[in-house]
Amino acid sequence: MLTPGRTFHQPNLFETDLLWQLDPGDPLLQLATVIPWHEFDEAFSIHYTKGTGAPSKPIRLIVELLILKQLENLSGEALVVQ
Repeated sequence: MLTPGRTFHQPNLFETDLLWQLDPGDPLLQLATVIPWHEFDEAFSIHYTKGTGAPSKPIRLIVELLILKQLENLSGEALVVQ
């Protein structure tokens, strides 16, 4: 990824912390804490080129969407709608 990645925990400046509002028992939240996101960044960053084409989407976003698509057995169109 050519743009800096987001950290898993992102504090909110104006309200309560988003992480405190989520259910720690949620299976997707638990999965997100154990996935080695930096390994995906390293593996897929070779496919990104600086200055060519549209700005890149974060690799983590792409991987998250692919995982969600597989876990929920969704088509690409259904994933976009959700």
